Amino acid sequence: MSTNLNDITDKPTPPPRPDRTPIGDALRGWWNGLSRPAQWGVGVPFIIVLALLPIYTPPLLDTPGVSFGGVMAQFAMYALIAVGLNVVVGQAGLLDLGYVGFYAVGAYTVGLLTSPNSPWNQTDGGWLNPSWAWFACVPIAIALTALSGLLLGAPTLRLRGDYLAIVTLGFGEIVRLMADNLGELTNGSLGLSKIAYPHVGESSSHPGGVFSPGNLGDSSSWNPFTRASNGTWWFWLGMVLVIIALLVIGNLERSRVGRAWVAIREDEDVAEIMGVPTFRFKLWAFVIGASVGGLSGAMYAGQVTYVNPKQFDIILSMLFLCAVVLGGSGNKLGVIVGAFIIAYLPMRLQSAKLVSDETTGYVLLAVAVVVFIGLLWAWKWRIHAAEIWIQRVTIFIIVFAGVMALLLLGTVLLFRPGGAQSLGDLKYLYFGIALVVMMILRPQGLFPVRQKLLAYGRQVYQAVRKPAAQLIGASR
Repeated sequence: MSTNLNDITDKPTPPPRPDRTPIGDALRGWWNGLSRPAQWGVGVPFIIVLALLPIYTPPLLDTPGVSFGGVMAQFAMYALIAVGLNVVVGQAGLLDLGYVGFYAVGAYTVGLLTSPNSPWNQTDGGWLNPSWAWFACVPIAIALTALSGLLLGAPTLRLRGDYLAIVTLGFGEIVRLMADNLGELTNGSLGLSKIAYPHVGESSSHPGGVFSPGNLGDSSSWNPFTRASNGTWWFWLGMVLVIIALLVIGNLERSRVGRAWVAIREDEDVAEIMGVPTFRFKLWAFVIGASVGGLSGAMYAGQVTYVNPKQFDIILSMLFLCAVVLGGSGNKLGVIVGAFIIAYLPMRLQSAKLVSDETTGYVLLAVAVVVFIGLLWAWKWRIHAAEIWIQRVTIFIIVFAGVMALLLLGTVLLFRPGGAQSLGDLKYLYFGIALVVMMILRPQGLFPVRQKLLAYGRQVYQAVRKPAAQLIGASR
C-alpha cells in the first residue's frame, strides 16, 4: 500500500500557538525598549510616589502598632545591603554567608568615634564636631569596611563554593565575638549608646534636628517636611544612597568589570582560560560589596543611636541572603523588592495572631490535617501524572498545609490567654518556607536577571527589534 505524497503535503497545518509572554518579561521588554531619557521620565515620578508613601500611607499598606516611616527606613538600609550583597553573590557568584560582619564594622566605626561610652570618642573635645560628626564618619566607615573586605578577600578568595562560604561565615562570627569580648573598647554586651546622627534642620520645634529620635512628625500638618518623622527622613536619605549605589554599580556592570563578574559566575575555569584575571575581579566584587554594607551599617548606627553585639548575629546575615535569593540573584531591582519583603512583611504581621481562641485553633488544625492527607493521597493516585503547573501548585499547598498544621498544633497545646504567638515573630520560619518553595517552583527568584554581555547591548537590541523592511539587505 503506497502513500500518496499529496495526502501528506496537503494536510492543513495546525494554527500557531499564541505567543504568551510572561508579564515580567513583557515589562522588561517594554522598559528596555525605552530610551535612557524616557526611562528617567518614568522612573522619577515612581521615586517621588515611593518617597511620599511614609507620609500619606494607604490604609492597606500601613503597619499597625509600628511607625511606617521607621519600617521604610529599615527597608532603605536593607535595600543598600541587598544591592551590595548582590554584587558578591548575584554578579560574581561568590557565596558570602558572613555579610553581617561588614554591616557591623560600619556600625561600630560610627559608634566608636561618636559614642560617649567609647574610649575613642572624638565628639567630646576631639576633632569631630557633634553637629557634623555622623557625616564625617560615613566615609571612614566605608573605607574601613572596604579595607576589611580586602583583608578578608585577599587570602581567601582562591577558595570556592562551600569552603569560601565557611570562611565568610567565620568572619561574621569573629566580628560579633570581638565586639562582645573587647569590653574596654566596645563596652562589651552593654553596647555603645548616644551615637551621633545628622543634626540637620534644628529649630525650636526640632531641637535635635529632623533626624533626631525625638522627631515624631506632625500628622495634622499638610506640609510633607513637617509631617515627616525621623524614620521618614532616614528613608529619604536611604533612597538617595540607594540611587547613587545603583548608578555606580550599574555602570560597573555594563563595563569590562561587570562582564568579567558574569563570566566568573558562569564558569570560573573557562573565564580564567579566556584570559580573565578572576582573582582580581573577585576581589573587586568583595571590596565593593563590603563598602556598601559598611555604608548601611553607618546608617543603622545613626538611626538607632545604639549598637551592641546581639544586633549582628549570623541569622541576620541569612536574612540578607534571603532578600537576594527571593528577589532574584543578579537583578538589582529584584533584590530591592526582596529587601522590602523581609523588612515590611514581619512588621505588617506583628499585630496578627495565628488564632484568636483555642476552639478556632482546633478547627483550623483539623482542616489543615485533612487538606494535607487528602493532597498526599491525590498526589499518589492522580496528580503525579498531571501537568507540571498542577504538580507545583499541589506541592506548595502540601508544604503550606503541613507547616500550618504543626504551627496550629503548638498553638492549641500551648495556648496563652490573649492569643497565640504573633505571626511577625515567625519571620525566619516563613522566609525559610518561602526559600524552599522558591527552589522548587522558581529557583531564579521573583525577578530573574537577564544579563547583557554586549558593550552596546541597547543599540543591538533596538536594531534587531526593527521591522524586516527597515533592515539593510532584508529582502535578499
